[in-house]
Amino acid sequence: MLHEYRDIISDIKVSNAHFAKIFEKHNDLDQQITNIEEGREHMEQLALEGLKKEKLKLKDEAYAMIMAYKQEQESK
Repeated sequence: MLHEYRDIISDIKVSNAHFAKIFEKHNDLDQQITNIEEGREHMEQLALEGLKKEKLKLKDEAYAMIMAYKQEQESK
């Protein structure tokens, strides 16, 4: 997720437990979705779409936190 911000993500994960939890949950959902799409797990399409929406919501939240952190660092 958001590989272009890898260094910032590493910094935030250490200092912000909420961000670390969001990041971990996003990665867990990503793996679960991959497993379903590749047939290793089974789930109804509607439920899968719900997982994808949740994953996107987490990504948006993480991105907002990254941008806030980046702006804070640039203003120092």
